[in-house]
Amino acid sequence: MTVFTCEDNLEAIMTCIYDAWDSKLGHQQIRLITEPVSEPELFCDYRHTEADPAKAEKVMRSIEKKISCAAWQMAYRCAMSPSPEKPDVIYRFLRYGFAFGSRALQMLQEAPVATFFELNRRVENEAHRYREFIRFSGFPGDVLVSHISPKSDVLTLTAPYFADRMPSEYWIIIDDTRRTAAVHPRDENFYLTRLTPEEFLRLNVPDREEDPYPELWREFFRSVSIKARENYRCQRGFLPLWMRKHMTEFI
Repeated sequence: MTVFTCEDNLEAIMTCIYDAWDSKLGHQQIRLITEPVSEPELFCDYRHTEADPAKAEKVMRSIEKKISCAAWQMAYRCAMSPSPEKPDVIYRFLRYGFAFGSRALQMLQEAPVATFFELNRRVENEAHRYREFIRFSGFPGDVLVSHISPKSDVLTLTAPYFADRMPSEYWIIIDDTRRTAAVHPRDENFYLTRLTPEEFLRLNVPDREEDPYPELWREFFRSVSIKARENYRCQRGFLPLWMRKHMTEFI
């Protein structure tokens, strides 16, 4: 068994898929995972893949042209998953996609297609929750800052939502897990950036005591609650405990 490994980013994953397919070792004789490799298996040949923009672009273009735009969007979301098996999941789906075109998206009876859909659904559900539950705090200079700690890399899936609804606000959404940020200047397009340790600490200050809005929001949350109808088990189903770390009403 030959295991192709790559860094955990979109360009590296697409390059890994290209090299694995181009190796002609046989689909059943290869596997793809992201690094770091926690427990190497015996009798496996591990091959590291370096990100190559040209190869990655070929894979992206082929998915969109030979399958569909919807398939590419799903592959992109799968690449944002925290699962180390995501390159292999995308690769197995592409075997059907390149053979059957857009019809592959309807072949849910096939295990690789069903797994691909499941991984896409998990990432999209997490991104959808963060679109609803992101909370902003005011910083000097009329800057709105929000911190999130997602399992998946959902910044590129959530930032367009806020760019559409708050186009004239200066806001920053910070992914504490990956130390990256989506920065939106007023009336401009947002961009992604990696934060230095100093920038992260500067933007990670707690809410200021003179800011009345966090307490007002918590009071509103308590006021609309109906004590007799509280159902914490149901609430955890819609809002898991791990997502509440940065939510004003739970702090």
